[in-house]
This record gives sequence, structure tokens and C-alpha cells, in this order.
Amino acid sequence: MAIRHGETAWNVDTRIQGHIDIPLNQHGQLQAERLAEALAAQDRLHAIYTSDLQRAHQTAATVGKRLGLTPVTHQGLRERGFGAFEGKTFKEIEADLPEDAMRWRKRDPHWEPPEGGESLITLDQRIRNTLNTLAAKHPGEHIAVFAHGGVMDILYRIATGQDLLAPRTWALTNTAINRLLWTPESVSLVGWADTSHLDETTRDEY
Repeated sequence: MAIRHGETAWNVDTRIQGHIDIPLNQHGQLQAERLAEALAAQDRLHAIYTSDLQRAHQTAATVGKRLGLTPVTHQGLRERGFGAFEGKTFKEIEADLPEDAMRWRKRDPHWEPPEGGESLITLDQRIRNTLNTLAAKHPGEHIAVFAHGGVMDILYRIATGQDLLAPRTWALTNTAINRLLWTPESVSLVGWADTSHLDETTRDEY
């Protein structure tokens, strides 16, 4: 399964986090605790992997503590690097970097955010490589990866065959449970955006 981190203050502000290391806010920690309770009542997990950014790691650690598993960090699960976009709200990006904002909105797969950001093509390859590396270690087992909205978006596209250019029509909700079936030949979608453990809607932004 693949799970996006709990809510942060920057999610509330619609501020791009990227590789900036923002912690969970109080509501995000509560989401992580509810997630842990839900997973404890479901099928056994054999391993937990997490982005090294603390919003994902805190979420994974909360689940790991409840399940008796120690999360293993992997930088391949980091959010997309957004370069000069990081720390800015959507409105600030539109005002300060309008040409780049347009290419971002159009999902130009070759566009890299200025000042060292990742293109969608680079992100896609990173996530594919990371997924294959981690899943191949656990044949026949259930694992969970804790990551970010941009990572979840790529995983959905991989599992459903959606092109990088396709507009997103699926949710990327904080602490939603997303289920994938991996084999060496393919990845398929089992279930997406299960939020039955949450009692209110969370924000669906990167």
C-alpha cells in the first residue's frame, strides 16, 4: 500500500513543500494516529518504508509504533523537487513566475522548476525505480510506503497506465490508504483513496 503523509501547516496554506522539511501539524498527527488504528485492524504488514522528509517519516513512525515495525527511510520516496517554487503559495507562484506556472499547469513533462527542480520525466523514473527496488525485496508480502502527493500521483499513473500529460482526476488525500499489486511484470490498482478511517475531508494538494 502507498500512503501520503498527514496534513502540515503548509498544506493548509497551499504552500509548495517539495524537499523543504516541514513537520505534521496537530491535525496531521491525529490523522496518522487514526491511520495506525485502522491498519492495526487489517492484514499484517511485513515492512514499512518512508521518505526521509519528516512529514512522511512522522506518519510512518506513528503507524510503525502501533504495528511493532521500524520504518526504513529511502530518499527515492521524497516529494518532487520543486526548486524555486518551494516555500511559495500557488498565488505567489502565479505572480512571481508566470511562465513557469503555465508550464507546470500544462504538465509539461520536460519542464524543470527553476533552481534545481525535477521534471515529471525524472520524477517518474525515480518512483518506478524505487517501487521496483522495494517491492522486489518482499515477494508475497504486504509492505507500506509513506510518501507525498507527487509520489502518489505517479504511482496512480503507473498502476492505471495514465500518461504524465493526463489531467489528474483522482484524489491525493492526506493519510488515505491506496492499494497496489506489484509483480515483476506489472503494477495494478487494487483500491484508491480509502479515507474511511477519517471523519472529515482533508486537503488534496501537493
